[in-house]
Amino acid sequence: MREHEDITWFERLYAAAEAGDAEVPWDRGGPNPFLGQWVRERAPEGAGRRALVIGSALGDDAELLSARGFAVTGFDVSPTAIEGAQRRFPGSSVDYRVADLLELPPEWVGAFDLVAECITVQALPVALRSRAIGAIASAVAPGGTLVVVSGISDGDGRRDGPPWPLTRAELDRFEETLRPVSVGVARVGSEARWRGEYVRP
Repeated sequence: MREHEDITWFERLYAAAEAGDAEVPWDRGGPNPFLGQWVRERAPEGAGRRALVIGSALGDDAELLSARGFAVTGFDVSPTAIEGAQRRFPGSSVDYRVADLLELPPEWVGAFDLVAECITVQALPVALRSRAIGAIASAVAPGGTLVVVSGISDGDGRRDGPPWPLTRAELDRFEETLRPVSVGVARVGSEARWRGEYVRP
């Protein structure tokens, strides 16, 4: 994504946060609660299986899946975010990488038994979403699972952002190549998000 001026703000944000001049709005100091909810409900066993975390930020979601036994790759477009994750989790078994969602390494295509996407697509401009959704889905191995968490847009046409929460139509784009298992609104306390689970047949 580095050639896309639209996404260079990720690195600027993490660099500013590193310097103490900004806060990363999605950094909760722990895993995304809706991904955590899915893990508690599904209790996926990771032994001998590979997982990919899209936009792994400071590493909390990647470490959550690693604790389930998955061999996890976590990537982010921001080198500062990846460096921060490596500092926070020294000795972690997670393979943290700087990578571009819109230009995934070819060896990642169809390679992961579990792919976790939490609020990355909603941080991208609408013009980049089709490519991003296709790239995320492409990483799911045959028989593998994709979990998607996103803010909810009511579809009224107002798209002030970032972030730009997904409409249901945008969420349904994942069904162009994957089969839906459970897709709808999930709730954790007073918060609500889209949470979709999909499989590649």
